[in-house]
Formats: sequence, C-alpha cells, structure tokens
Amino acid sequence: MSTGTGHEDALADTDTTGARTGTGARTGSAGRSRAVTVRVPAKVNVQLAVGGARPDGFHDLANVFLAVSLHDEVTATPAATLTVTCEGPDADQVPLDRTNLAARAAELLAARHGIAPDVHLHIAKDIPVAGGMAGGSADGAGALLACDALWGLNSSRAELLEICAELGSDVPFSLVGGAALGVGRGERLTELPVGGTFHWVFAVADGGLSTPAVYGEFDRLGDGVTVPDPEASPALLDALRTGDTGALAGALANDLQAAALSLRPSLAATLATGTDAGALAALVSGSGPTTAFLVKDAEAAESVAAALIASGTCRTARVATSPAAGATVLDRA
Repeated sequence: MSTGTGHEDALADTDTTGARTGTGARTGSAGRSRAVTVRVPAKVNVQLAVGGARPDGFHDLANVFLAVSLHDEVTATPAATLTVTCEGPDADQVPLDRTNLAARAAELLAARHGIAPDVHLHIAKDIPVAGGMAGGSADGAGALLACDALWGLNSSRAELLEICAELGSDVPFSLVGGAALGVGRGERLTELPVGGTFHWVFAVADGGLSTPAVYGEFDRLGDGVTVPDPEASPALLDALRTGDTGALAGALANDLQAAALSLRPSLAATLATGTDAGALAALVSGSGPTTAFLVKDAEAAESVAAALIASGTCRTARVATSPAAGATVLDRA
C-alpha cells in the first residue's frame, strides 16, 4: 500500500551480503544444475515511517529493514510445468497457485529470457506466515535466485533487483539482506552498516492482519492531520552503525503500530508481556500481527520467549539475531 517511481536501486552495482552463491557455482547454459536450494531471511522493520495518503491512495515510506536469522529455503528443480509445494509451520496457509510470489518470480525471470517457467519450487517454511516478517517476499527472492542458477542465466544483480521490485515492495530487501533503508514504496534500497549483533524475540499471533486494512486504518486515524514526509531517524541509523542495543531500543518506531493495535487490540497485551519480562523495547513488526522484542542478549531472549509463551498472549515465540545475510545459494546439484 505504498508506492515510489522507477526501479533504480542504490545497490544495483554493489556487491553486498545478499544474492551469493557457494564455492564453485557454475554459470551460463553449460552450467545448468539439476537442483538449486536458496536460503532467504525474514525481516524486521526497526523503523517504518509512513507518509500521508497520496491522491492515488498509496504511501511513500522510509523503511529501515533488518534481516533476522529466521529463514525459508526454496529449492528449484526442473519440471514439466510450473508447480509450487510447501512444508513447515502453517504451510496450509501458503497459496500454491500462481499468486505465490515464488511462482511469479519464476514467470517474470523466464519471460525476460524467452524461456518457459518449467520448474518445481519447493518451499520449506520457517518464517511465520502472514506475520509482517516478509515471508512471502522472501520466497519470491529465493525462487528468483534459485531459478536464475538452475537455468544458468547468470543475471546481473541489477536485473535481479529490478525483477524483485516488480514483485513487491519488500522483495528487493529479501534478496539483499543485512540492513538497508528503503524509500519510495520500500524497493529503492541503500545499504546500512551494522556494528554488532542484535538479539530479538518474535511473538507470533493467531491469524493474520491485512496489510491494506492496516494502511486504511492508518489513514482513518490520521484523517485531518498533516502527516510529515517520511524520513529515517539519524539516531536509529547511528545505533545500527555502532551496534548500540540500548540506543536502538530507544529509537525503534513503527507508524503503523497504532493502526495495527486498533484492528487487533489484543496485541497490546503481547507487547506489555514482553516488556514486563525484560525486553528493552517492543513494537509491531511491519503491518503485524507479529510483535518484535529487542533484548540485551541470548539469555534474555530465552527468558522473554518463555514468558510470552507462558502468558498465552501469542501462539508461539521465536528467538533470532540480526543482521542476517540475504538470499544465498546453499546447494546445487
């Protein structure tokens, strides 16, 4: 529900943490593989600044992404036609038709190169489904990189990022990983330095929240109020750069949080439970309903996760660290 113009990307010609291949990976048609597996991370929005509604109903963003160590894996193998299968937590909620971003990624890449998208894409899910952590976007980026390697296309980084931007606002970051500032509708990225490891707990709620509905509620709550242009917080960017957990805790912000809480008031109890258990800061992840808790260290993460699970205010809680690498080829046969 946000938009920018164009597909230009500050990372298009930069070799960063994402979209890597393992040692000895082959390229070109002579190096086609029988199977390629790609691992791709979840994300948390440590800042999500949202501008007012444009005349077309969309919003500009200043979106600070941080990749975290919860991953999906996408395996591409040759097939007679395009098919998608899925396993893992809540796999029954994942569409297996061509609305799946993994399938759309294969179609877009194949169309650019004049080939048929004849591939079987198997998704091993570990990123919460419909939880505001870009699991679907991760699968799109993972499938794109896997198909590019499987078909021996050796696409440039710029081309892959352009296709990602066409797929959706969060997909380019899923390819890149690490930390980045996304502007426009979030797809135009500038890599950000991160000076240390941050520890997180993610509380997974029952059911999802519709992203368009959350943006609609954001507009309703802000009706008649002048919304400033979205800008990244200098304090937050500095906290990432220096690896200062305490400073990052004080700078976390999500302009969609009030709207998410309005639509799902029960999330307030989850946020309170985590902070009462010792989290340094808490916020709704993206458009929700997953909630994110920044903690001091690994021991604190386990303690907060246990308290959240025991409270009954969430379905489960997951421990993770950041930053994490972007889409990465794990194996090719």
